[in-house]
Amino acid sequence: MKKNLTSLRKRVDSLDARIVKFLVQRARVTLDIARSKRGTAHSIYCPDREQDVLYKVTHAARPPLSPEALSSIYREIMSASLALEKDLTIAFLGPDATFTHQAALKRFGSRVSYRSCDSIASVFNEVEKGAVDYGVVPIENSIEGAVNHTLDMFVDSDLKICSQVILDITQNLLARCPMRQVKRIYSNPMVFGQCRAWLQKNLPAAELVEVPSTTQATQEAASHKNSAAIASLLASRIYAVPVIAGNIQDSGHNFTRFFVIGDIEPRATGHDKTSLVFSIKDKVGALHHMLLPFKKYRVNLSKIESRPSKKRAWDYYFFIDIEGHGSDPRIRRALAELENRCKFLKVLGSYPV
Repeated sequence: MKKNLTSLRKRVDSLDARIVKFLVQRARVTLDIARSKRGTAHSIYCPDREQDVLYKVTHAARPPLSPEALSSIYREIMSASLALEKDLTIAFLGPDATFTHQAALKRFGSRVSYRSCDSIASVFNEVEKGAVDYGVVPIENSIEGAVNHTLDMFVDSDLKICSQVILDITQNLLARCPMRQVKRIYSNPMVFGQCRAWLQKNLPAAELVEVPSTTQATQEAASHKNSAAIASLLASRIYAVPVIAGNIQDSGHNFTRFFVIGDIEPRATGHDKTSLVFSIKDKVGALHHMLLPFKKYRVNLSKIESRPSKKRAWDYYFFIDIEGHGSDPRIRRALAELENRCKFLKVLGSYPV
């Protein structure tokens, strides 16, 4: 058995040497690509190309290696490639270990630089003034709905949606004491909403204290006696606060969607989404009138959300996601007709899904 194990390990070492050889070759080609991009309009970060690479890699997966495992491996390979081409810096809604931080890591990997921002507005501002290359902001949760502050920022910002990240959200109770001793729980309001039934059943007498982020919640739990936080596994690891109850979210289908914002416009991949915002004239049937061009040109709407304009009472903006890329002739025609019918129209971006 020992001889067989030694032989197998030698095979692994041989394969590792070949893998490293090919990774070095890949890195050299990446540098050639970077040199060819200089002086052109091509962006270092190309969500459409990234989507194409991941699609090919995951569809080439064979047991026992899963598509998810290959995707994680290639995320870091592509992160290293991005770092070779340019010292990218990504702003995110912080502090460290928030779910937005995790979404940024999921999209860009560990080889780029990150900058924590204390508000969604700060993320937009950092990207707009060129202090960072891209930003990551939350847009909606499958249970609690839209993140309104992000929607509001898009109305006046010239930034585009470059790509989206979907994060499977797992909530955990973190504390340095047994659950029976917990008298106070820290987290942000959206997280409390995701765990409402569990808290009522298991800790009905505990005081719920709202804080801006799950990271701050973890820090508060670490600093106060008989206190807990609802936060991520990453927060537990970073701040050394043990998990005393895992997967406490009420729904098993708890996802949050994030946008990567910047000034690039990805090319069509064949699997795209376009987001836009418009306002309508205050008259009976106005919204129905606005949506008719989408029906006429057979453009599918996947989401519609309304927000007060904050400029005039009872004046609303409508945020819409449609299936397809803005370069699609059907979508171009639908948007042209929509623009003639509404007071204000802005395409926020087309990006791979």
